[in-house]
Amino acid sequence: MLLLACPLLLLSLIHGQTGAVLPFRNISLSWEDRVNDLVSRLTLDEMVGQMAGGGGSTYKPEPAIPRLGIGRYQFDTECLHGVMNMKATTFPQAIGLSASFSEEIVYLVGEAIGTEARAINIDASSRGEYGLCTGMSCFSPFMNLVRHPLWGRVQEVYGEDPYLSGRITTAYVRGMQGSHPRYFRANSGCKVVGLYSGPENRPVSRFSFNAVASERDLRLSYFPQFKACIDAGTQNLMCSYYRLNGIPTCMHKWLLTDVMRKEYGFKGYYVTDAGAIQVSVNNHHYYKSILEAVSAAANAGLNLELPGESTSAYLQLTTAVERGMVNVSTIVELVKPMFYTRMRLGEFDPPELNPYSNISLSVVESEIHQEIAIQAAMKTFVLLKNKDGVLPLKSKVGNLAILGPLANNLLALYGNYNPVVLPQYAKTPLQGLTTLASKVNYASGCNDPFCAHYNSSDVKAYAADADVVIVCLGTVWQYEGEDSDRSHLNFPGYQAQLLTDAMAASKKPVILLLFTGGPYDIAFARNSDQVGAIIQCFFPGQATGEALFRTLAVDQFGGVVSPAGRSPYTWPKSLDQVPPMVNYSMEGRTYRYFKGPGQPLYPFGYGLSYARFSYSDLVIDPSTVKAGANVVINVTVANSGPYDSEEVVQVYISWRDCPVLMPQLQLVAAARQMVTVKQPFRASLTIQAEQMRVWDDSKGFIYLSGIIDIYVGGQQPNQETAASSNVLQGSIKVVA
Repeated sequence: MLLLACPLLLLSLIHGQTGAVLPFRNISLSWEDRVNDLVSRLTLDEMVGQMAGGGGSTYKPEPAIPRLGIGRYQFDTECLHGVMNMKATTFPQAIGLSASFSEEIVYLVGEAIGTEARAINIDASSRGEYGLCTGMSCFSPFMNLVRHPLWGRVQEVYGEDPYLSGRITTAYVRGMQGSHPRYFRANSGCKVVGLYSGPENRPVSRFSFNAVASERDLRLSYFPQFKACIDAGTQNLMCSYYRLNGIPTCMHKWLLTDVMRKEYGFKGYYVTDAGAIQVSVNNHHYYKSILEAVSAAANAGLNLELPGESTSAYLQLTTAVERGMVNVSTIVELVKPMFYTRMRLGEFDPPELNPYSNISLSVVESEIHQEIAIQAAMKTFVLLKNKDGVLPLKSKVGNLAILGPLANNLLALYGNYNPVVLPQYAKTPLQGLTTLASKVNYASGCNDPFCAHYNSSDVKAYAADADVVIVCLGTVWQYEGEDSDRSHLNFPGYQAQLLTDAMAASKKPVILLLFTGGPYDIAFARNSDQVGAIIQCFFPGQATGEALFRTLAVDQFGGVVSPAGRSPYTWPKSLDQVPPMVNYSMEGRTYRYFKGPGQPLYPFGYGLSYARFSYSDLVIDPSTVKAGANVVINVTVANSGPYDSEEVVQVYISWRDCPVLMPQLQLVAAARQMVTVKQPFRASLTIQAEQMRVWDDSKGFIYLSGIIDIYVGGQQPNQETAASSNVLQGSIKVVA
């Protein structure tokens, strides 16, 4: 504030004693030259101060450097599906966005979140506020794989497939950061680098867990989506609390420097998860002192600490340099990417050059962003069952019963890492679906989603009296979330009993809406004729009620939005089909390596629609492929009705007689397309050359001569639970 009150002093700081513009503010110079100039002017203590996360655990901003006119900066902003803890638009939770299989809608969501983050930052910084989540540097997206259904953070990630996760990540990053050739709208940060897919707290704590993984599994499953994020231009990566093959990830030079920087080309900054440096000493007991851990982290390539205690560990870097444990040149190089990002956000340029510098808070919950939230929510819904075409509802309902603890619980529908709940912009299922009927009876049955106490009287009475019964079951982040793994696949408390009571009392099959992150035991509902339809809604956010209204019933013009989401993970019948969470081998895990016993309840990529699709006229070009060349897939998709609907065209490959271990099936292309009734659509998708490589333990990624089978349809081939559409098969010959 002193600088603002003394403009002549400020100008002298910016321009120097001679009046010339300091090089780091000279827009005619390259980014590299500007960053080098800025960092060359910093003392060791100033550089360390920028790397120490504000110095403590209160999420303080990086300190100002008044002598250079450099202000404070907040690196800690969470933007998973909206700007956390701020008044902002709440979009569907991440796992639902992956179920959309739509890069287009995820791009729009990322764009909207980045715009709101910028607006919030402009407003906050104008008032001298730099608190948590007021910055433009986001710790999003979260892109580790779903590899166990009980992992608490399933809701935060993009499913179990590395290709799908990479594509959704790319769309989000590009949407958030924008396409301007000079400036970032906001900057994304992909987490958590390497591998971090459970446990949180069961059967062991994430603060002491050592994930043991082969390089084959790292390269084929755990790393590809991070390479996609880097290729998309992300500016930061977060390291985790885990050890990877014995070494804490925030001090893992092979991971941070050798692979991500040198091999994948990452040029941004690394940030710890909160307190990870202290965890390496106090929980893993890998280092004897904080000073030793700090030195190892800096030498491994860690740029920024997110402190977890009252004092930042990285403040000891000055001592580490003085004792010869870290070279000052290392500190210089580590601080550069942080200032590069700030430069690309426009901090050191005249504001009039930056098109993002005048975004106002009017963009928050704007009509456009509200509609994007609705469209995104509708695209996340996965129709798991629709017996005899129960949905969509064809006419106005006389008496509607809406039951369950998730029917009118707005906060639970948001998922974790959410913005502030703004009720004036949000609708619960009850609020959204009330207009479908002449009369609506509502009973939660439970006081909260934990459902430890259950009153069945209204549930049974309303179900018995209704023409249509909708049951809303699910969870909250305290039940499945960060620091909270589940111990079983069952619903909380008496929720399953509530559904059973509604099924028994209802005259007609009930409609079950699920609001969860991970899969639950719904085999009884899937197999019962008393359940007519099941929709996995995930956590749709503020648009839940409106999105359901547009999806469940035919409108006055005879149209309806057909669900077309597809499951982003394998939904097991039981835990017997899933290896233990602490085992990081991919063997038997996800659809790519699934072994059973038996087949899953619902396979990855599965989902129904209100339409019936068929596939024909598959053309694969070329049929003989030289190593390093792409393959183009063309196929005709027809919709026989009765409603227009989007379809997710999926392309899988399988290596025939491969001499090295590869996935038994691998998604390599997907596209969500609208298909009009009786107007066949010609879809064209490309299998990128790198998707046809195999991993050799001694040579790395290589091409091998041989046959690759290709499957094209709206789902995986040869599944027990399948949509009505067919899957076409062809093959290519690879010549290496």
